[in-house]
Amino acid sequence: MLSQPGYPNLRCFSPHYSWSRSCILLRMKAVAQKKTSPKNLNSMTILFVLGTRPEAVKLAPVIAAFRSAPWCSVRVVLTDQHPEMVEPMLRLFGIPPDTRLRVMRRGQSPLRLATRVMEGMEPVLSATQPNVVVVQGDTTSAMAAAMAAFHHKIPVVHVEAGLRTNNRYSPFPEEMNRRVITQLATLHCAATPANRNRLLAEGVPPATIAVTGNPVIDTLQQITSGQAVAMPAIPGLDPEHRIIVLTTHRRENFGEPQAQILQAAGLLVERFSDVAIVLPVHPNPQVRRAVAKHLPHHPRIHPIAPLGYPEFISLVARSFFVMSDSGGLQEESPALGKPLLVLRTETEREEVVESGSGMMVPLQSGAIAEAAGALLTNTSLYRTMSRKRFPFGRGNAAAKILKQIERWSKQQHPV
Repeated sequence: MLSQPGYPNLRCFSPHYSWSRSCILLRMKAVAQKKTSPKNLNSMTILFVLGTRPEAVKLAPVIAAFRSAPWCSVRVVLTDQHPEMVEPMLRLFGIPPDTRLRVMRRGQSPLRLATRVMEGMEPVLSATQPNVVVVQGDTTSAMAAAMAAFHHKIPVVHVEAGLRTNNRYSPFPEEMNRRVITQLATLHCAATPANRNRLLAEGVPPATIAVTGNPVIDTLQQITSGQAVAMPAIPGLDPEHRIIVLTTHRRENFGEPQAQILQAAGLLVERFSDVAIVLPVHPNPQVRRAVAKHLPHHPRIHPIAPLGYPEFISLVARSFFVMSDSGGLQEESPALGKPLLVLRTETEREEVVESGSGMMVPLQSGAIAEAAGALLTNTSLYRTMSRKRFPFGRGNAAAKILKQIERWSKQQHPV
C-alpha cells in the first residue's frame, strides 16, 4: 500500500478481489461475454467512447447488453482520462477495450483534451467505420468524440441526455458540453421525464427522444444484488462511529467553495464525538492540493485514495449519510436509501431533491455543518430522507437503450 505524503491514511488499497466480489465478477462476465450469432455479427457496428470512471460505470451494462445482441458488433474506445479507475470497472464486466487514445498529459486543459480526442478519433473512425457512436453524459471527451463522429457523418447516440442547469458556467464545462452533444446527436436517451421535457423545449424532435432511466442503477443493482462486497479497511476508523462519506471534485467548486466544503468536516467532528468522515480523494491534482491545504488533520477525518466502485458503494451503503458535489452520487444515494447533502449551487438532477432524498446546501462551512447536524440530530428528518427511492430508474436502462437503438436501426435499414 502507498501513502499520500502528509496523510498516512491516504493509501492505495489492494486491487485483489474478495471471494464475494469474485461472484459479482463471474455474474457480470457471463452477461458481457455471451456469444453473438455468427451470421449476423457484422450487420451493425456500435462504437462506444469513454474515458472517466462515471462513464465506465454507466456504459458498462450498456456495452454488455449490446455484446449479447445478435444483430451488432461492439467496439470500445478508451480516451484514458482515468485509466486506473476505468480499467477495474471494465474488468468487472469482462469488457476489454479495443482502442486506447491515451490523450492525457500533465496539466492539460479541457480545450487541449478536446483537441487530442478529436485528433485521436479521426483514424479510429476511418478504420472502423461504425454505424453508430455512443457517448455518455457531458465530459469534454464525450463532446469531442461526438463532434468527430459528426464530421464523419456518423449518427451519435447520447446516453443521459437532457441534463440542464441553464447556467453555461455551472457545471463547467459540462453544461455546454452536453448542449453541444444534443445538437450533434441523432438519438437522445434521457434518464427521466424531466430530461425529456427539457429536450422538447429546445426543439429536439419527440421521435428522437427515449426515456430509458439511468444505467448507473443497472450497475448499482448488479453489484448489490449478490453477496455484499466488504467495506475496505480504513486504518483508525471506528466501526461504531456514524460515518459520513464526503466527496468533492467539481471544477466549478475549485478554490474557496472547495475550501469551505473541506473545512466543514472539521466543524462536524468537533461538534459530534461519534461522527467520522471518510473522504476518498479524487486524483485531480487541484483536488489533492486543496485537501492538503484545507482539510483539518483530525483522528476522525480519514482522507483515503479512490476506491474501486464496488468498494465505494459498500462504503456508501455502510455510511450514515453522504455529502457530495458529485452527479453520480445524486443518482446512487436515493437507490441506496442514503440521505444526500448536495454541495453545489444548483443541480441538473432536481429529482433527488424533489423525491426527498437530497437537500441543496449553501457552499459555506457553517451552513454545511448546520445541515449535516440536522440529519445527525433530527430523527424524523433522517427517517424521511433515508427511504429508498428510484427517481432515475429501476435498473433496466441498458435493455431500454438497446431496444431504442435496435428500433432506430430497423427504421434506417428496413428489411
